[in-house]
Amino acid sequence: MPVKNDTYFRHLKAGDKDYKRSDSGGLFMLVTKTGSKLWRYAYNFDSKQKLLALGQYPVTSLADARIKRDDAKKLLSEGIDPSVNRKEERRNARMARANTFEAVAKELMDKFEAEGDAPKTLKKKQWLLDFANKEFGKRPIAEIKAPEILDALRKIEKRGRHETATRARGTIGAVFRFAIATGRAERDPTADLRGALITPTVTHRATIVEPKAVGALLRAIDGFEGHAVTRYALKLAPLVFVRPGELRQAEWAEFDLTGAEWRIPAKKMKMRRPHRVPLTHQALAILRDLQQITGGSKYLFPSVRSWHRPISDNTLNAALRRLGYDKTELTVHGLRSTASTLLNESGKWHADAIERQLAHQEANEIRGAYTHAAEFWQERVRMMRWWADELDRMKEIGRVIKMSA
Repeated sequence: MPVKNDTYFRHLKAGDKDYKRSDSGGLFMLVTKTGSKLWRYAYNFDSKQKLLALGQYPVTSLADARIKRDDAKKLLSEGIDPSVNRKEERRNARMARANTFEAVAKELMDKFEAEGDAPKTLKKKQWLLDFANKEFGKRPIAEIKAPEILDALRKIEKRGRHETATRARGTIGAVFRFAIATGRAERDPTADLRGALITPTVTHRATIVEPKAVGALLRAIDGFEGHAVTRYALKLAPLVFVRPGELRQAEWAEFDLTGAEWRIPAKKMKMRRPHRVPLTHQALAILRDLQQITGGSKYLFPSVRSWHRPISDNTLNAALRRLGYDKTELTVHGLRSTASTLLNESGKWHADAIERQLAHQEANEIRGAYTHAAEFWQERVRMMRWWADELDRMKEIGRVIKMSA
């Protein structure tokens, strides 16, 4: 039989039904009635007749098809079924695609979203991951080493964004730890980068800690002439010193006014663990007055524009500006520092009780397990009562003239 060439196969035409035209060594072309030309390799394995698809002509040329046939024959000579080998290769390719840094990061982001992370938080995390995806997102995560992560982070540093580089390292590390947990990596190489990045300059939240200044602030809040809901939020903020987002998104369903307790669900907390806030008689008085105004809403502090949304994240800081406090002097978040500083300086309370009331992450797992179990609840109840009374005392400083003996 004469050896067929590419011209022969190129001129084959579709017929009324599918038909085959052989080349050599088990290779043939299947010409379908629709005009498709498909390369096939016929072979025997374990006494069974089998077919292996080698591609479609002309994308796969005659020469290419012959090479693929010869590769399949080599596998057969080694006792390997070419069809099974191809399925294994495809499975490995799928696994490789699922094991890239970008794929693992996507799974982790889906997990964060399912756990209720705020859209704003998700956006920040994705923004940080985009830096990494651009550099090594398509690489298998288990193959990525510390030096190439450092190269990516230094590109951020060169723009003067030292804090962003540090945060990106932490977020990349979270992806590696998720990969370890899901069996796609053995270690987190970002741990090797400790000390390799430029330490960012820490900018502390603007706050006030001098008692007379705190008292002046409290009196200014009492005299706030803006929206009543905003005034009540400002009045409650120093008494509970939660994060601004936790305060503005507070819901009436979370409050037990009889039991004097506010239970914030884990999905609203930065550390993703539920938080309890003891309510003093001062806080309860504010809440009962507020309930007369917003009790019909889901939220304690609904927006002026919609009863079904909380106040915006800028509302309270804007109110402080109206009261004359510049952003370099005070922010609502800074009230947490006010409470932390003065409670620690008082020397009356265990440091762990203060940290737990601030809902900070514990410094190590042993300490974390202890405080998670005990939570210093009774001490925190006493501490919050003392703090509320101390705020009242500071409010009176400057208002009352002390007479000398």
